Amino acid sequence: MSEERDGNNRTPRGTQRAPSFEDRLSAARRKQGLKVPREEDAGQTPGIGLSPSQGNALGMGLRVGVELVSALAVAVAIGWFLDRWLGTTPFLLMLFFLLGGAAGVANVWRLVAPRKRPPER
Repeated sequence: MSEERDGNNRTPRGTQRAPSFEDRLSAARRKQGLKVPREEDAGQTPGIGLSPSQGNALGMGLRVGVELVSALAVAVAIGWFLDRWLGTTPFLLMLFFLLGGAAGVANVWRLVAPRKRPPER
């Protein structure tokens, strides 16, 4: 092989380097008509291609889903375990399913309810 390598550089000497990943990403975003973030904005965007309000809405939606599902999962697990332990097979599971649903709705209500401001003096 007559090609010489330049240190850690994997390109042969005398050839041009390929553009960096950031350059290629910016070019692809421009080609697709997406907003290209500036360097000073790096680390401030809430998500890829999302405006701050969209990122907040997405986060809120995911949190609501997690609150509901986790409350139901914990309640159903407790109900199933107690049913197996006490031998009351369907009753405690159904009771804790309802309690878990109520707890999930209460958590979501607390999450989305407007905050009360203390009275001004």
